[in-house]
Amino acid sequence: MHILFLSDNFPPEVNAPASRTFEHCREWVAAGHKVTVITCAPNFPKGAVFEGFKNRLWQKSEVDGITVIRVWSYITRNEGFAKRILDYMSYMFTAFWASLFVRRVDVIVGTSPQFFTACAAYAASVFKRKPWVFELRDIWPESIRAVGAAKDSVLLDWLEKLELFLYRRADAVISVTHAFKRNLIGRGIDGAKIAVVTNGVDTTRFQPILKDPALEKELGLNGMFVAGYIGTHGMAHGLDTLIDAAVLLAQQDDMAHVRLLCLGDGAERSKLIERSAKLGLNNILFIGSVSKDEVVRYWSVLDAAIVHLRNSPLFSTVIPSKIFECMGMGLPVLHGVRGESADIVVGQGVGVFFEPENVDDFIRKLRALVIDNDGRQAMARKGPIAARLFDRRTLAATMLDHLTLVAAHQPLTLAGTQKDGGNIGQG
Repeated sequence: MHILFLSDNFPPEVNAPASRTFEHCREWVAAGHKVTVITCAPNFPKGAVFEGFKNRLWQKSEVDGITVIRVWSYITRNEGFAKRILDYMSYMFTAFWASLFVRRVDVIVGTSPQFFTACAAYAASVFKRKPWVFELRDIWPESIRAVGAAKDSVLLDWLEKLELFLYRRADAVISVTHAFKRNLIGRGIDGAKIAVVTNGVDTTRFQPILKDPALEKELGLNGMFVAGYIGTHGMAHGLDTLIDAAVLLAQQDDMAHVRLLCLGDGAERSKLIERSAKLGLNNILFIGSVSKDEVVRYWSVLDAAIVHLRNSPLFSTVIPSKIFECMGMGLPVLHGVRGESADIVVGQGVGVFFEPENVDDFIRKLRALVIDNDGRQAMARKGPIAARLFDRRTLAATMLDHLTLVAAHQPLTLAGTQKDGGNIGQG
């Protein structure tokens, strides 16, 4: 089977869409299938082309057996609704154009969060007369409303109509959460064509390791309790909460040895650093993005991992992929996201929940982790066990089952699906 996959994120980018796409496609190639990915020049999250790459009309290479075609797109930082739309639409047009030159395709996949990628996949399916799958990673553009990136407008209303059109036209929708599936069914989409394949973790890469003493020394973290946020610093992530927490922690003598570490980049990072500097904080560190190979070293110096999104009803439907990496690394999770993801973290016994954007609750839960070493170690031991329920290889095999059925024009109900809580069954 030849799978054509459209995604505007792909390694060496290290965000969740890039990792999921690459790790799934790598497994499909290993299973004997041909995979072509159409993406663009790597530029996320800084909005600048990575060193060693060019933003050209067409570039072709092979990565771990995957044929990778990179096309030109309008590249900009994740700042401003209009520029983001230009970025997304430019990729949509060039990705569709590139798809016309990919021959003998059996099934086409377009992945969100921005659904202009799905538009390109739908158009390609029409021209090639092949089935296509909408991989749903985010309810977009509702997420734009949730973070206030754009005011309610006729444009957003039109985009939501386009979103529903794509769901209806897709031969199948593969959602990363059960909550997204319920959302679509509630909006009139046929639940029989929606399958759930959650995010997961490459358990061969993310495993418990000893702290890196050289990095601890370099960062001045020897003898400190370190709680860290690793990921995008965007509008959705509400990281001002961590700065507010750092202010209060600095006033508490028994928490003087606690450090907050924020690693990554994004539209809000410079503002966060500027605010921290103005407040004179020395108990919160900001570190720029590092490569996927390097990031494990930074996970190693943490005593607890922080996962946080703003306190919006929409984000209760999201499962941040980093919780699975935390599990794999054996790190207790301070989890500031409501809903399905909180159920996983608390249900698997790998972390504690705090109310999103509630600084006092965050500090209470952090203090409890600092004091309760036995409880913290118990969570750490459970992490790798829970991670096996979300092993990327198993999830890739489940998604491949669905793609095989779609390519054969058969119903998804013939394949296994992922149940709530991460149990994977074949039926």
